[in-house]
Amino acid sequence: MIDFLTALALVLVIEGVFMALFPHRLRQVLAMLDDLPPEMLRIGGLSAAAAGVLFVWLLRG
Repeated sequence: MIDFLTALALVLVIEGVFMALFPHRLRQVLAMLDDLPPEMLRIGGLSAAAAGVLFVWLLRG
């Protein structure tokens, strides 16, 4: 459970850094995401989740 909460905290740190350093670019990216069809977003999200699971598996073995 501690590992999960640590991972969640790191996600917040990374997102916060991007928002602080690149607020204009973040708005542009969000606008581009708004133009994508839901299927593409779903595939991208599932791909990112699968890559994350793979990286955790490789690191934690």
